Amino acid sequence: MVNESDKLKLLKELLLTDDTTFANRISERINHLENHLNDNDRLSKNVKPIIEEELEHFVKEMPKTLGPTITKTLKAEIKNSKDEVVEALFPILGKMIKKYVAHEMELLKESINSKTKSIFSFASFKRKAKSKITGISEEDLIVSELANPKIEEVFVIEKGSGIVEGHYSINQHIDKDMVSGMITAIKSFVEDAFSGKAENLEAISYELYTIHIQNFHKKYIAVVVSGSYTIMYREVLEDKLLDFYEALSKNKADKTCDNILEEFFEDE
Repeated sequence: MVNESDKLKLLKELLLTDDTTFANRISERINHLENHLNDNDRLSKNVKPIIEEELEHFVKEMPKTLGPTITKTLKAEIKNSKDEVVEALFPILGKMIKKYVAHEMELLKESINSKTKSIFSFASFKRKAKSKITGISEEDLIVSELANPKIEEVFVIEKGSGIVEGHYSINQHIDKDMVSGMITAIKSFVEDAFSGKAENLEAISYELYTIHIQNFHKKYIAVVVSGSYTIMYREVLEDKLLDFYEALSKNKADKTCDNILEEFFEDE
């Protein structure tokens, strides 16, 4: 016969067995985690992929999150320190522009000489005849021919961030990021300082070049044009840019922005 003491012992075992097993499992799990945390190699192996994934996500999102803030800060700084900005940039830009214009004038001179020496071409005979009829010198007629508008650069720029989404150029040595940054800074400065937020800067002119700026909802396109930038040419260019933007909007990622730019402007 089972006495009272044995009954109590049996009852205690029945009631506490599950709790004891659970407690032992918890203790084993804690020991396992402690060992895992103290093992740097194992911890690094598990944590490294997480950190790399977060860093990659941060790099991708940084232009979207920080871009507007940086642009806003730069615009405010330029607006509040116009004289200092002009004083700092003018000597640098002045030398760059002077050197570039001198180079272009030299190319123009070489082109005129080359065309003048090509006396046996049909275009040369036609030009000589036109010179005799009109009284305009052959050199002036050549300059007029060379003054026809020509697209040198095309930039597709994201509004706000100023990021270059696409670029086309006949000069492969240009620093597209530097040029687009300058265009964005000038555009933002002029619109904020003079035009107000309801209007957009449409063109920037200097010497032989005009930067045509066409605004869209999330982007704007800047086209550097050499030669004679007339109202008629501007209208033709605006229509071409509208067609380009429509093609870009319909693109389903099978072509890059640069590819579409090349298709539209390589024959210009």
